[in-house]
Amino acid sequence: MATAYHNLSDYDLNSVPSAEQMKFGIVVSEWNINITGKLLEGAVETLKKHGAKPENILVKTVPGSFELTYGANQMLENCDLDAVIILGCVIKGDTPHFDYVCMGVTQGIAQLNTTSDVPVIYGLITTLTMEQAEDRSGGKLGNKGDECAITAIKMIDFAWSLNK
Repeated sequence: MATAYHNLSDYDLNSVPSAEQMKFGIVVSEWNINITGKLLEGAVETLKKHGAKPENILVKTVPGSFELTYGANQMLENCDLDAVIILGCVIKGDTPHFDYVCMGVTQGIAQLNTTSDVPVIYGLITTLTMEQAEDRSGGKLGNKGDECAITAIKMIDFAWSLNK
């Protein structure tokens, strides 16, 4: 469903497991920090709201969105985490750079999800305008960071349910 028809911060509170025992990594892009900072704030607050302990939330930054895949991979290899969330924002400009960055990150995160036992949550906002990005980072369409936090909690619960 298109985001225009769904608020990114809306979810059924009763459908979210406790995150009290879960460990999260968040890799956030410094590019478009006015947007990614809000995504990060939403993700962290939502994780805490559902019981995640602050010491179980590891946040690292990378320069741009293209580097999110590398950052996520390094967290998978070097940290004891139950999920990794990537947060970035790419806004279409006048060159094909947008297409290459979005495609590279999407393929990279998809590959990590097929090769790792730890879920990597895709939180890359790809918009045509700054206004659209603002709408998705705490504006009228909610916050993609909230949605990614809920997805991370649910995916950890999913993985744990298979390993019981």
